Amino acid sequence: MKERKTRNHTFPAGLLLAVLAFVCLGLFLPRQLQAADNNYKPNVVFILVDDLGWKDLGCQGSLFYRTPNIDQLAGSAMRFTDAYASCPVCSPTRASIMTGKYPARLNITDWIPGLDPKNRRLLGTQDIHQLPLSEITIAETFQSNGYKTFFAGKWHLGDKGYFPEDQGFDINKGGHHKGSPPGGYYVPYKNPRLGDGPEGEYLPDRLTDESMRFLEENHEHPFFLFLSFYTVHTPIQPCERLIEENIKRATFLQYSDPLSIKERNGITKLWQDNAAYASMIQALDENIGRLLNKLDELKLTDNTIVVFTSDNGGLSTLRSAGSPTSNAPLRAGKGWCYEGGIRVPLIIRASGITSPGSTCNVPVTSIDFYPTILELTGLTSMTKQDIDGLSLVSLLKGEKNLNRKAIFWHYPHYHGSTWAPGAAVRAGDWKLIEFYEEEKYELFNLKTDIGEKNDLSKTHPQEAMKLLNMLHLWQRELGAKMPEPNPDFSGK
Repeated sequence: MKERKTRNHTFPAGLLLAVLAFVCLGLFLPRQLQAADNNYKPNVVFILVDDLGWKDLGCQGSLFYRTPNIDQLAGSAMRFTDAYASCPVCSPTRASIMTGKYPARLNITDWIPGLDPKNRRLLGTQDIHQLPLSEITIAETFQSNGYKTFFAGKWHLGDKGYFPEDQGFDINKGGHHKGSPPGGYYVPYKNPRLGDGPEGEYLPDRLTDESMRFLEENHEHPFFLFLSFYTVHTPIQPCERLIEENIKRATFLQYSDPLSIKERNGITKLWQDNAAYASMIQALDENIGRLLNKLDELKLTDNTIVVFTSDNGGLSTLRSAGSPTSNAPLRAGKGWCYEGGIRVPLIIRASGITSPGSTCNVPVTSIDFYPTILELTGLTSMTKQDIDGLSLVSLLKGEKNLNRKAIFWHYPHYHGSTWAPGAAVRAGDWKLIEFYEEEKYELFNLKTDIGEKNDLSKTHPQEAMKLLNMLHLWQRELGAKMPEPNPDFSGK
């Protein structure tokens, strides 16, 4: 057999040809199939939308809002039908995403700084107003493993000294302590971490521009991009280029009574008909389309994990009429532990793992993102702190079960939606909500009653007590702080 010499080594000609063929083949293999390589580092794009309701997307059943790009993403990914935010308001959920821990364990249980009324029957708990620097965020884990880390948009997890750049992000575009855009959705933004653009610039467009610029400048390195839209939080300011068409579409809507329903001391909207809100949703969708197209353009799609979700349910329940959206058939909305306040859209795409157009009805929640993303990127062993969440990778691969007994919510505060302190637990199809002011609890079977209309606590007392005991045990184990009677309360 002929041999070819190369410096101090000799290779059989046939072996050399085989090696060359193998190398060439590797160049044309899809990126996701090279995961066995120890140097393989998938990228991550995490898209978090503020106050996006479970029913606010076409792929989730909306007949009014236009979301073709997000629907297309869902068609290329796995969509979770029973996904939950870990709290019915923003800051606690955001803290849980960053740490993989329940808000009760972190003692961040209300939006920062939250409401603290002194004239109500109970005194809400005193939680902290920043994510402690001692917590190892998912961004810090990526940063310490050679990833470029980028944040754009709403942060709401602490003031100066606790901004995204203090918590593992190399770049921060717009993340600060405020929960809503202080200058609104048009310049001047009045944002200490985002300079103003040209007159008429729309904030979601700008945040997406910044994200795309990051991709262009860093696509040769593994990256963790966290795009946290302020949309669709109040103030409801329409996208000017889209408002007219949505006003016209709204005129053709046909309603059936009732248009709203009473929810304790509040009113819940039952129809999606707000043109300004619809234009904000449509602008969100257009920008997500632009971002995903940039991944395609840079040939990053197959090597990039995409997560899309919301921090709590849509704003559908207030003290008086005027909520911008509806979560029906779910009950209530943002601020409530009914399904409308905590069930959210969730789409995950991981090429080579998730089946396009697949759905999963296993209950999952915000604390699960941390371990899921670390496993998908091969960084599971890099976790340096205990977390409460479970990896969803088995579900992404098609498994139908997750080894978890229950999911919990602890919201011991008053909220502008008229919610009063309480907590909730879901175990299987059963869900229990405890209301502290009323000293009562309600039990629902979500399989047959997704709208939580039929309280079964009296007809299924054993099941109710089982879940109540489970909830109380969990609260004790996590050291959850509880509201206390207000000694100065003299009302009814």
